[in-house]
Amino acid sequence: MLEEIEGQVQGHRDGHGFFIRDDGEADIYLPPNEMRAVLHKDRLKVRVVRQDRKGRPEGRVVEIIERPEQPIIGRLLQESGLWLVAPEDKRYGQDVLIPKGATGTAKPGQVVVVELTEPPALFGQPVGRVKEVLGEIDDPGMEIEIAVRKYSVPHEFSAGCLEQAKGLPDKVLAKDRKDRIDLRDVPLVTIDGEDARDFDDAVYCEPAKVGRGKGWRLLVAIADVSHYVQTGSAIDIDAYDRATSVYFPRRVIPMLPEKLSNGLCSLNPDVDRLCMVCDMLVNAKGDVHAYQFYPAVMHSHARFTYTEVAAILSNTRGPEALKRKDRVSDLLNLQDVYKALLASRAVRGAVDFETTETQIVCDESGRIEKIVPRVRNEAHRLIEEAMLAANVCSADFIQQGKHPGLFRVHEGPTAEKKDILRNYLKAMGLGLSISDDPHTSEFQKIAQATKDRPDAQQIHTMLLRSMQQAIYTPVNSGHFGLAYEAYTHFTSPIRRYPDLLVHRVIKSILLGRKYQLPRLPVPGEAHAKLTKRLEKSKAAKGQTESSAPRVHMTAADQQAWEAAGLHCSANERRADEASRDVEAWLKCKYMREHLGEEYGGVVSAATSFGIFVTLDSLYVEGLVHITELGGEYFRFDELRQELRGERTSIRYAIGSRVQVQVSRVDLDGRKIDFRLVQPGEDLLPRAMRDKGLPAPPEGARGTKRKVVDRRLADAERNRSPIQALKASVKKAGVKKQASKKKSPRPSKSRR
Repeated sequence: MLEEIEGQVQGHRDGHGFFIRDDGEADIYLPPNEMRAVLHKDRLKVRVVRQDRKGRPEGRVVEIIERPEQPIIGRLLQESGLWLVAPEDKRYGQDVLIPKGATGTAKPGQVVVVELTEPPALFGQPVGRVKEVLGEIDDPGMEIEIAVRKYSVPHEFSAGCLEQAKGLPDKVLAKDRKDRIDLRDVPLVTIDGEDARDFDDAVYCEPAKVGRGKGWRLLVAIADVSHYVQTGSAIDIDAYDRATSVYFPRRVIPMLPEKLSNGLCSLNPDVDRLCMVCDMLVNAKGDVHAYQFYPAVMHSHARFTYTEVAAILSNTRGPEALKRKDRVSDLLNLQDVYKALLASRAVRGAVDFETTETQIVCDESGRIEKIVPRVRNEAHRLIEEAMLAANVCSADFIQQGKHPGLFRVHEGPTAEKKDILRNYLKAMGLGLSISDDPHTSEFQKIAQATKDRPDAQQIHTMLLRSMQQAIYTPVNSGHFGLAYEAYTHFTSPIRRYPDLLVHRVIKSILLGRKYQLPRLPVPGEAHAKLTKRLEKSKAAKGQTESSAPRVHMTAADQQAWEAAGLHCSANERRADEASRDVEAWLKCKYMREHLGEEYGGVVSAATSFGIFVTLDSLYVEGLVHITELGGEYFRFDELRQELRGERTSIRYAIGSRVQVQVSRVDLDGRKIDFRLVQPGEDLLPRAMRDKGLPAPPEGARGTKRKVVDRRLADAERNRSPIQALKASVKKAGVKKQASKKKSPRPSKSRR
């Protein structure tokens, strides 16, 4: 009898699906006919029935174990008297039928949240009722309303949480200052971005004698959230459920109520605030010679921005410095200790890749005005090094105190990823490689040796891809990327729950007590998904464990802390996915206004089905499908991570420069398609023909080859949603008579 395997299905917009096995083995392909009675995220039992010509397993659904309670978000449509909701997440693959009396107050075209009343069957579509009306698709912020529900991000505080927050004081009370070090005369300052609203870290530095040599005393003061958020309280339960603040363009969903995040716990200037302090002595080599932790009360002497501090440090006699002349010497001390910490970082061999992050700038209506790169200056790096030092001290303090806690662990590459990277470096002829048990410095050495090469971007991208994602766990095995034996997160308790737990543990050690985790909610889907991924990673790991001392815990303690770590790690991923989804939606909406226009760009990834290109001026990524690369056969070279033409040997790899035209935007699928512009080719008439529009007159084509009258963009914007989904409605009616003709197997691409 064939083995029955348990796992979860991940749908695909093209109708097929992939079965993610609980045991971590290779995913199983489910053809469209097997997906008729199941929905994205359903838990199944599947049996492998055959292998395709490439050796990939294909499955048959044996049993539906569980249908998770999940709302479906989509647009309500009416066609020939039939009401249906087209899911916004195309992985669901089927429209949801809505009975006439179940539409509520929703109107055609509006975005709604649907609750299923009947699941899909082999010969019937899912049926549901409208549970919530979100509004019109073009309403400001609609993309965020969709994302928080699509990814099940908690976005409303409980009544108990809000009531408890209302009862908190507006300022630090005299009784709160009891048993704390008074640092109100120490000129601690905050340094953050211009748009920051909550300030959870402040810094101060002064020269000091360290041992027999020179050095610095560095104070990192962090908002004492744990004083106000008690273990197991209503605020704590909500904070744990969220686990992190979620950042969207123009909106933040905070982990804590605003009274705490922007008020009582925020280190605002010129007011008293409670804090936990990491007080460090740093020697001339940038090593932390000694440190101590203690609760304190502080009074921020200034609120600086990164731009302002960078300007002062670059010109101590400039206008910015004259405005802040009382604080200039303190900032120079911070710069000195930063340079020492940076030198220590180089000695450790920590990875330091420069990557370009972007910021979406929106107008009041939520429309993108521009996309700009986030520029990291010396002030950003100064604060980063100070926070890293405090985090390392926190991890060491927990280990030395032999207390359970959460570490921020980043393990080295798996054996499989090491092999891929070695083969790539060999294929590129670099003469450099990594050992069987690589140290971080080996990666940094390769990055330094190749930084001036034309293909440096491609090489550095491959180095980054070979590494694993960092997680929270009570079992410390070091931080590979930063080259630390022990590392944790201490510096952001306003927006990260693991930092709040670390604060509680440090306080318990200072008081000679043991911190007991509260009874935590049952782990959710994201927790289970990450658990399986980590188990698979652990099984594939081919490296020695860290020699750092480990904390001995009871089995119950270890299980509780592991559950907390997995929950926080999974929700961190969830927040990232929701943020990326909103950014992708905004970028697609933005690019609809640029259909037919041409831009220069750089290849950011090469795959077997085409190349992804990031535009120079807009920082938007799109796909040039392999069929748009020219009239020859392209072969994907996995070792070199490039596409190569068999006739001309033209190559497209990460970092290759290309000229492209924006040809298609799929807002629902969050996809942007480009066409490659060959020298001397005019794609404008072709783009107009594809839209069924007459080509513009010859005189209307400018030197920049832009679509002058915007007819392409207008056609895209004005397309009726009913027309766009008419085909899917018709398909629903004839689904039972689906053709038996075998379609070609799609490649497993999860864009």
